[in-house]
Amino acid sequence: MIADPSTLHTLLRRLAPDDLDRIVEIELSAYPYPWTRGIFADCLRVGYDCWGLQAGIELIGYTIQTHAAGENHLLNLCVAPEQQGKGYGSILLDHAIRLARQQDCFCIFLEVRPSNPAGIRLYRRNGFSVVAERPDYYRSDQGRESALVMKLDLE
Repeated sequence: MIADPSTLHTLLRRLAPDDLDRIVEIELSAYPYPWTRGIFADCLRVGYDCWGLQAGIELIGYTIQTHAAGENHLLNLCVAPEQQGKGYGSILLDHAIRLARQQDCFCIFLEVRPSNPAGIRLYRRNGFSVVAERPDYYRSDQGRESALVMKLDLE
């Protein structure tokens, strides 16, 4: 188990294929309908921006994002459930925003489940606002769940 985050050195680093086992472990523990190992492997293979957050020696979270035509899309931001609520999500999101700015993107889009109030709060605290809804976007225990589309203007 990881110690108090204030006492640990954190490191943001590019993810590599060697990280796939830990990524999938985090993903499976965090989501009832997780991404597959193949999806993560494809993201790495095609060159998406795949970054991990390491606390001490352990990978505890990651982001996957892509950009084109001046827009950035944050596809996945996840922190291991046992590490949530400690500020690690903010570290990952801050990095994703910095990266989008370095790529001269003028905005970032993401989708989030309405049933994820902690995620929505994190994004709102960082300036994201809801701009649309995608009906029946996510699988859920009730069949399907809509996605809130959120956007952050970077200009």
